Amino acid sequence: MADIVALERALSAGRLEPYVKAAGGGLAEGIQLYEWNTAVSAAFFEVLGHFEVVLRNALHEQLRVMGGREDWWLASRFDFTPPANDMIAKASAEMGRRGASGSPGHVVAALPFGFWVALLSAGGDCNYEMSLWRPGLRRAFPGYSGTRARLHPRLNTLRLLRNRIAHHEPIYRRHLAADQDTVLELAGWIVPGFANWMRERSRVPKFLAERPFSAEPPCD
Repeated sequence: MADIVALERALSAGRLEPYVKAAGGGLAEGIQLYEWNTAVSAAFFEVLGHFEVVLRNALHEQLRVMGGREDWWLASRFDFTPPANDMIAKASAEMGRRGASGSPGHVVAALPFGFWVALLSAGGDCNYEMSLWRPGLRRAFPGYSGTRARLHPRLNTLRLLRNRIAHHEPIYRRHLAADQDTVLELAGWIVPGFANWMRERSRVPKFLAERPFSAEPPCD
């Protein structure tokens, strides 16, 4: 291992502190847990990336059908929340800067994961239950027969996990095996065959089996 004092200085003692405590108080052990957290996070990011593509494609297809046009966000029948409209505007503006403003597919790809997850929320005054879920978005999940209200929290759990990974935060205290099961189950509700493909290629089980220290009670 490289000079652990230099590593601590580079990463910062404050950043390493929770890892050191979780590993029993030793700096070398804390760095080992930090390295493992980084590796399992990368493996999860692959799985979540696959899932994000499947989710947005499925929702995009239903919105396209409901709106009657590829750029469904311009259809008069839809009333999105202000945060959703802001995300659409930012995605459209970004594509405009890149010279791709004429392609609805580019805008769809630029919309963040949180946008798609929020479409399965209650939607506040916009009442997504009646305006989006029942008219069409439920068809994006042919393998699911439950309610939108039960589906959204599970999707939001994945959004929170993705955000922690994207911001290089610890995930070692989560029930990571349960997170893996959740993303595969949700993917299976959209495209069963693709969920099997994800399962066969996921590196998450490998890293869970190689965890250097016993799990702490989950806090997230």
